[in-house]
Amino acid sequence: MTTMTDPRVYETGTAASALRDEPVTADVISSELVFRGRVWDVRRDTFGYNDQQLVREYVAHTGAAAVVALDDQERVLLIQQYRHPIRHRDWEIPAGLLDVAGEPAEQAARRELAEEADMAAEEWSELASVFTTPGGNDEVVHIFLARGLSAVDADFARDAEEADIRVEWVPLNDAVTAVLEGRMRNGILSVGLLAAAERLRRGV
Repeated sequence: MTTMTDPRVYETGTAASALRDEPVTADVISSELVFRGRVWDVRRDTFGYNDQQLVREYVAHTGAAAVVALDDQERVLLIQQYRHPIRHRDWEIPAGLLDVAGEPAEQAARRELAEEADMAAEEWSELASVFTTPGGNDEVVHIFLARGLSAVDADFARDAEEADIRVEWVPLNDAVTAVLEGRMRNGILSVGLLAAAERLRRGV
């Protein structure tokens, strides 16, 4: 149990700017490809840390971009699709992999909004970036807020799990309530909705 005198705990009055993740360059002794997948790979690294030699396997991920799309009525665009690992059709926000070489995250977000929801937006701003599973993969998801929405003529072929995507416009407050009550559990959706709601609350 930590206390306020524990050196790991920030003292009262510490500037908010001091609260940040700290990059570390570990001494990687070896790194090997364990499994090459269709979308992402699994690697095994041996590295030195805290005077120990450790071995960890993790998913080497391309990263992704996601979009909280809000209309003028403060409704958020949600999509629902089947995800096999969790055996659910979970609610999500439009998102996709950063799998186009050199493509900026915002451009990927624009592409996904068009491909998954046939929408475009005039106003884009960075909302949040998250490590999805830092103990198991190196994925970073960049979440953007999109406003000034309009429908676009699109003819994207949606197959496999995307063939029966469901699209709904939901009041942001209702969606946040669903997250807080545990009825929607997608992590990227949760971070995006809560960040968007807080930004609106602050009037940013």
